[in-house]
Amino acid sequence: MDGTLVDTEPYWMVTERELAESHGAPWTEEDSLNLVGNNLIDTGLYMRKRMAVDLEPEVIVEQLLDGVIEQIRLAVPWREGARELLADLNAAGVPCALVTMSYWRSVEPILEFLPEGSFAAIVAGDEVERGKPHPDPYLKAAALLGVDPADCLAIEDSNTGATSAETAGCAVLCVPNHVPIPAGEQRMFAETLVGLRAENLPVLS
Repeated sequence: MDGTLVDTEPYWMVTERELAESHGAPWTEEDSLNLVGNNLIDTGLYMRKRMAVDLEPEVIVEQLLDGVIEQIRLAVPWREGARELLADLNAAGVPCALVTMSYWRSVEPILEFLPEGSFAAIVAGDEVERGKPHPDPYLKAAALLGVDPADCLAIEDSNTGATSAETAGCAVLCVPNHVPIPAGEQRMFAETLVGLRAENLPVLS
């Protein structure tokens, strides 16, 4: 979701910086980029150590979610071509799953702006024990769709997400956004989602 369907990574970055500043702690763009695509509890652990504060990771995560959701409700920053591709896949009868490390309460405001049933399955970060880069989120999504992961194409914007999908057995279409993604055997690359449709999505040769 974050960085692929919607470009909310800047929202996370602003909220992380503001949280760190509220504790008088240093925070850099590099810190934020290190967290792109991560499981939120891992983000909480990173920030707790970086800020040197006595806050539980879960508390840090909830404060981050508050800030991000507030910004989402003001404006949903859709990535170009994302909604059009999703609509075309739905029209073509291709089952789609949303696999995100964001928690359900930050997924819901995004879903409000999409047609009902846009996703046949949703896996949020607070619904898996091990998040990305582990394969668990994509394995769960494939199971909910009733398909083999090998028959799935994941669309990801970070190496963390691509690793999760690739390890689960999915082919991955990488559309880098804020961070670079290295090449991999199961990975294909596109600069944008604009113009992509069900009939011209790339496949592994």
